[in-house]
Amino acid sequence: MSLEADSDAHAADSAARRDDLLSALEVIEQQPLAERAAAYGALHDDLARRLESGPRDLSA
Repeated sequence: MSLEADSDAHAADSAARRDDLLSALEVIEQQPLAERAAAYGALHDDLARRLESGPRDLSA
């Protein structure tokens, strides 16, 4: 895989993740306030879990 193709794939993946997040936020915003709070909490937990499971920079 060329560097350019790898970059394009990364950009497409980033765009898909952003679209997924925006879709999730739209769904949450349509819910009643109490349900919204719980849904934002669940989204936070999911994003935090993804962040923690990602690659780590051990050079710092």
